[in-house]
Amino acid sequence: MTVAARRSVHSFRAFTLIELIAVMIVLAILAGVAVPRYIDYTDRARTAALQGVLGNVRSAVSNFYANASLSGTAAYPTLAQLTTSGTVMQDAFPNNPYNGLATASAGTAANWTARQVAGNVGWRYYVDNSTSPPAYGFWCNSNNDTTVSDPAGGVFQANEL
Repeated sequence: MTVAARRSVHSFRAFTLIELIAVMIVLAILAGVAVPRYIDYTDRARTAALQGVLGNVRSAVSNFYANASLSGTAAYPTLAQLTTSGTVMQDAFPNNPYNGLATASAGTAANWTARQVAGNVGWRYYVDNSTSPPAYGFWCNSNNDTTVSDPAGGVFQANEL
């Protein structure tokens, strides 16, 4: 067998430089489209967790109020009742996804109206059972921006949800 015949039997086909450049361009285009879609996943997850916690706690407080109304005295839970496991919430009080704290502090009606952030706590809770009807508010003790759009084209802060 001649040398030329041996080369054709054992010749290997490789990618050309043009083919490699074409693949790199396609990958760059895909990365340019995909990366912006996933870059804010952490923020969106934190916002979703906050909305879930707020919904769960507010639902539990409303359930407590409904049960108290059926018993004869319509009242929202006190801060101590709210934070005691098994009274209003069945599990331990949830962590604030923005600062990681599971503690709550008492607020006032003015705090509730302004959704004031204060102290090193995860949540703020306002309750006034002496008014008719009783009033309460529960909000996040953080003014970080969320991914929820407001009507003005900006975003809501965590304490505004």
